[in-house]
Amino acid sequence: MARILSPADLEAELRQVAARRYYHLHPFHRLLSAGRLDRAQVTAWALNRTYYQAMIPVKDALVLSRLADPADRRSWRRRIVEQDGEGEGESGLDRWLRLTDGLGLDRAKVLAFEGVLPATRFAVDAYLQFVRERTPLEAVASSLTELFSATVVSERMSGMLASYDFIARRTLAYFDERLARVNRDADFALAYVKTHAVTAETQALAIAAMRFKCDVLWSQLDALHFAYVDPKLPPPGAWNPDEETR
Repeated sequence: MARILSPADLEAELRQVAARRYYHLHPFHRLLSAGRLDRAQVTAWALNRTYYQAMIPVKDALVLSRLADPADRRSWRRRIVEQDGEGEGESGLDRWLRLTDGLGLDRAKVLAFEGVLPATRFAVDAYLQFVRERTPLEAVASSLTELFSATVVSERMSGMLASYDFIARRTLAYFDERLARVNRDADFALAYVKTHAVTAETQALAIAAMRFKCDVLWSQLDALHFAYVDPKLPPPGAWNPDEETR
């Protein structure tokens, strides 16, 4: 990047990254939201997404540890409180488990991440490593996919509720709660990036961080599509619906 972008142009560039690379374009997401997956395929998605959901507060704690300004830490800290809750049974993961419970998965096995695809683990672990080792700016910028998640989540929820008789509103409680605060979180992250990405080099880092996060999300859906849609080959050790029915 040869020139320094204005804050507005930087935001526009970040939005362009998402327009080209965000997971709303992935075939697996489109099938899921359109109601074209079967119960086993939806179950595989929910199981694998559990690992990502469980690591979100870990990721946020890592980001928090990188922020130098107490005001920034206070703002970011709310994410951890909202994800982990103030007590037992109040976390975002607890709300997510309503979905895996509703799909008939054994909760103890879900929480032990049994059957999660290796690629899911690799992608999520790479995300944790990224926010641990890169600059605070890059760590925050990697969360900017939140700018687009509200629309995608709303479309997914409406599509799933309309198409799958094994999905109920209460089992999608995680997304209801997430929609209530995602714009606030995204606004903070965007303001932080605009404030701290003020050179050509730092702006390039922020944009690259956004690309990386899109790749993390996309690669998880790649793995699901290969294992459970086409060619439908779950790797050894992964959850296999055919084995569940034997």
